[in-house]
Amino acid sequence: MAKLQEPEFVYMNGRLTRWKDACLHVGCEAVTRGRNVFEGVKGYWQPDGQFQVIMLQQHFERLKRSAHLLHIPCEYSFEDYRAAIDQLIGALAASDRDMWVRTTLFVTEGHWGEDTVADLVLTAYHQDKATPRPIRMGVSTWRRSSDTAMPARIKTGSNYQVSLLARLEGKSRHYDDMVLLNQSGRVAEATASCILMVRDNTIVTPPATEGALESITLNVVESLAHSLGIKFSQRPIDRTELLIADELAVCGTLHEVTLVTSIDEHTLPEKSPILSAIQTRYMEAVRGINPHSVIEFSVLPSAKSRRQRAV
Repeated sequence: MAKLQEPEFVYMNGRLTRWKDACLHVGCEAVTRGRNVFEGVKGYWQPDGQFQVIMLQQHFERLKRSAHLLHIPCEYSFEDYRAAIDQLIGALAASDRDMWVRTTLFVTEGHWGEDTVADLVLTAYHQDKATPRPIRMGVSTWRRSSDTAMPARIKTGSNYQVSLLARLEGKSRHYDDMVLLNQSGRVAEATASCILMVRDNTIVTPPATEGALESITLNVVESLAHSLGIKFSQRPIDRTELLIADELAVCGTLHEVTLVTSIDEHTLPEKSPILSAIQTRYMEAVRGINPHSVIEFSVLPSAKSRRQRAV
């Protein structure tokens, strides 16, 4: 199992803090009740030497929506959010690797929703500049909670308890990831990414009403598909449809576009022409090799300055 990276710094309490000193009090609601909302944002080195984070405004807006639904105050502006990410990445950036940043609002003060105060905490991790390797998947016996139990629309750590159970189940069956079904037995999503299925030359994915996160990356993939002349549809997917799919993949900020080679011991066709084309187009776009208008970039000048100093 890969060991969690321990970067030199974390951002919390409005400043950079040493990793070993980044602590939450045992009595705060982030610890006792899991009250938090988060986003994962990804940054890539561009051909001109700039470091740019993709879809930052969209991630900030989704963070605020999640906070609103969990009654967590978000006292930060987009400028605050961007400046915090710039400060942390500027302190940690390495010219040979990209970075993924987890931006979390932890409830640090308050009790049962009264006098709630939240702190913006950022952790950042290096990632290799590589196209994701293909994975094997299974279908979990665990189910996505309904919108009236634990809404998938809220991106909170508590929502990933079922994902953890599914991952542990998958590990025992030697799968890399698992598909979660919703309470009606239809496909919701993978444990931390959305499902892309190809049937009859059309990319199909479950809508958010099926228990999938309202995905920013999925919206990007849809636009890329249209630009390539590939049909794209959001509709319910039955479990058995996965087993007869022409191609499968998952997509998300962290997973980018990752191809799937098998599902529940059913081997998929050796070639994935449609989703391979999407994967290639996505990676070229986020790395600035072949930009696409749907992908918005936020330049982080501190990372570039650090790289120049290193050179």
